[in-house]
Amino acid sequence: MKQKIQELAAKIYNDVVAYRQHLHANPELSFKEFQTSLFVKEHLTKWGIEYSDMANTGVVGLIKGNIPSDNVIALRADMDALPIHEANDKPYRSKNQGVMHACGHDAHTSSLLGTAYILNQLKDEFAGTIKLIFQPAEELLPGGASIMIKEGVLENPKPQSIVGQHVMPLIDAGKVGFRSGIYMASTDELYVTVHGKGGHGAQPHQNIDPVLITAHIIVALQQIVSRNADPRLPSVLSFGKVNANGATNIIPNEVKLEGTFRTLNEEWRNEAHKLMKKMAEGIAESMGGSCTFDIHRGYPFLINEEKVTANARACAEEYLGAENVIDLDIWMAAEDFAYYSQVTDACFYRLGTGNVEKGTTYSVHTPNFDIDEDALKTSTGLMAYIALKQLGN
Repeated sequence: MKQKIQELAAKIYNDVVAYRQHLHANPELSFKEFQTSLFVKEHLTKWGIEYSDMANTGVVGLIKGNIPSDNVIALRADMDALPIHEANDKPYRSKNQGVMHACGHDAHTSSLLGTAYILNQLKDEFAGTIKLIFQPAEELLPGGASIMIKEGVLENPKPQSIVGQHVMPLIDAGKVGFRSGIYMASTDELYVTVHGKGGHGAQPHQNIDPVLITAHIIVALQQIVSRNADPRLPSVLSFGKVNANGATNIIPNEVKLEGTFRTLNEEWRNEAHKLMKKMAEGIAESMGGSCTFDIHRGYPFLINEEKVTANARACAEEYLGAENVIDLDIWMAAEDFAYYSQVTDACFYRLGTGNVEKGTTYSVHTPNFDIDEDALKTSTGLMAYIALKQLGN
């Protein structure tokens, strides 16, 4: 089976590269993946793979092996791009001004198309059903995964497990990485408005300075991580935007503050929300002002189920060689694949796309991000092999 998959992966490779370049050149933002969705459906139709629409622009395909079995596995790829202006000067650079596939979702979608082709060619040789999830809006709350779950993507048929892969420029192309257990963080967006009383900067005694109050709040809130969190539990609190909108001699009436909180435990996450809000409001009040502290709850933490992940890792070692499979550390970024991992057994692994000589080591979410397309030789066949092994073939 492995040899057949490798042969089919080699056969479809050039097409997968073309898919990826087409999608990269025509990126679409979250919940607006209309042409991307159409592109996916055109190929599934061409190969005779049945599909249904979900979450507006999402597509769910089904490939049923011709050997009877009730086993079902889901494979997921996300499709949306980011609001970033691309800096790369490549033939396939983005044609959509200010929109870019800077997180590799073009590679994920094209890879799953290649995997679908391979599995469809092998229907006579495997038992079980493979659900192909082409998901919108990973990059934007509430996340396409949460919507697809609500609309029944994990039902009819119900998969026993779900597998996803994500590009990683820090890993060389040709290699993949796995981590069992808790892997990625929850993420929450923090929106704080500090209210005071503005006035002339030369007369601070007549004002209630929201800038000074905000400064105290920013510093004090770090205590939530350094003195309230269990030191064995990773937590991150970062503020990236402060807008006072005053001037050198103008104290404004209010200051707006935006940030993020991330951790790996839901109980502590909920407790931290209460502590942050109470501390910020208390500081503002003690200094004569007030504040509103709004928390936009984001994705939960992502957990890789032990048995599913061990099986997938063993498949990767068989398919690529043990020397090409590495261990991953905890990653404090967030992923809406976490929603799947909270309701079913899941494995989310990393596909190496880095190559120093080709200049593909820039981080995701940057204008220079790109992949070594040799990684697409790995991505399609490996996921097909993992899927069939998970099904018990």
